[in-house]
Amino acid sequence: MLAHIRSLFAEKRLRCTSQRTDVFAALTSTKAHPTAEQLHRMVQERSPGTSLATVYNTLDALCESGLARRVPTAGGVARFDADTSDHLHAVTADDEVMDVPTDLCNEVLCSMPAGLRQRLESRLGTPVRHLSIQFSDGPVE
Repeated sequence: MLAHIRSLFAEKRLRCTSQRTDVFAALTSTKAHPTAEQLHRMVQERSPGTSLATVYNTLDALCESGLARRVPTAGGVARFDADTSDHLHAVTADDEVMDVPTDLCNEVLCSMPAGLRQRLESRLGTPVRHLSIQFSDGPVE
């Protein structure tokens, strides 16, 4: 797995350090969409000297490089996901994040009108590289 992580980091021109590999390995090992603090606790089990600031900095670098994504929640606490493929999330009232099952995800994505992405790009004046859809049972703000 370490060789795979090193290869991904090299492909993204991301400096490969033991702390970064520990954070990325912890993030890829879970489907729970952890917060930075939760991820820090996970990494502490493997690498006790890793600071919370290092976890935040690593998450920023991973998101900027496209190896992870931030998943916003109504409560304002970001959660993180190493699955950067097009998929949908459901966010609960207590800000837990779950992946929408693939069959339902495909149903939602296939029901989008043809050309929607192109119309969005035209109106916004910028490319739409990723589509993010969340379903939430939290309060409407």
